[in-house]
Amino acid sequence: MMHADLIDQDDLLGQLRSLGFEMPAGASADQACAHAVVGLTEARATALRRMVEQMLCGKAMILPAVRQAIDQQLLPALALFKQRA
Repeated sequence: MMHADLIDQDDLLGQLRSLGFEMPAGASADQACAHAVVGLTEARATALRRMVEQMLCGKAMILPAVRQAIDQQLLPALALFKQRA
């Protein structure tokens, strides 16, 4: 039986927390990503950008809800932050 590496909601929240983002208990992937982009600073944006790049370029499969949260929350916010900088 093969086991694939998966990135689920808990993995996403854990990665965000490991970067120093405070996450509300029981947050969904969408809520966590929306919370992470509030009040972005250069350092926080850089950390998020690296995390997203690692997730998207890695071999692990990203579950649909997590991918959707990244696509709809993190990527637009990071692009907007970059334009303003």
